[in-house]
Amino acid sequence: MSTILRRQIIRKCSSMDIPLVGFAPADRCDNPPFEPWVPEAFRPASLFPGTRTVIVIGFPISLPIIDTAPSIWYHELYRVVNDMLDSCGYRLAMFLTEKGYPSVWVPRDGYGSIDVLKEKPVAFFSHRHAAFCAGLGNFGENNMLLTPQYGPRVRFASLFSTAELPGDPVLDDPLCIHCKRCVSICPVSAVPGGGYPEKLTDKHACAARSEKLKRRYLSPCGCCIKVCPVGKDRSQYNRDDMRMYNKNSPLSEPYRRIQDHVRSYGSR
Repeated sequence: MSTILRRQIIRKCSSMDIPLVGFAPADRCDNPPFEPWVPEAFRPASLFPGTRTVIVIGFPISLPIIDTAPSIWYHELYRVVNDMLDSCGYRLAMFLTEKGYPSVWVPRDGYGSIDVLKEKPVAFFSHRHAAFCAGLGNFGENNMLLTPQYGPRVRFASLFSTAELPGDPVLDDPLCIHCKRCVSICPVSAVPGGGYPEKLTDKHACAARSEKLKRRYLSPCGCCIKVCPVGKDRSQYNRDDMRMYNKNSPLSEPYRRIQDHVRSYGSR
């Protein structure tokens, strides 16, 4: 029955055009694969007692749009993807609940505003760690979850379900190639380099930059995400040659023209 239900969930996701879905036994989140790990209060079984499975869904951030970041184009894409995640997460939770498996959705962010995040830069649940446990990817230098399909250019939402479903294997082979592009491009030096979890992103610096960008209708920043060379989407959009991000390379010229144009309109 659990295998049949899993297939039904995958079909439901496909009907909603959700490209990424992963499953993790809830107790996997209680057995840290490395330290530091999320504290007990942040884990699925603590937030929704009776959770047997965590289901994580993901939508990609289109690479050509994020290449203009920070920009109004990426700002609007981010908002739309967030809305889609919340809508789909809610619908999936209701789908399972109506089948007799009480389930709840966890919103994609879990904080009210950048102002709040600046004061306390932690949400009540980490979708990155849930996605890791669900086999969707593993961590990179910038502390983001890298996926084989889209690198770090993915937004996630999670569901806690009382249904006991087969889990996906954790992705063991590291995706990050430690090229340090995310380290060097960060405008506020929030990415220290050295790999996760040994070196953690300066969340306060990152949130402070987002706060400034928000006032200009340009948040989020996106710089460390766009330059990551990991992801099949780079080939999909013909952006494999990373010299496109080198200002001294002739290859960067057409992309810089696009950036300059987009950034000149719709924001402060």
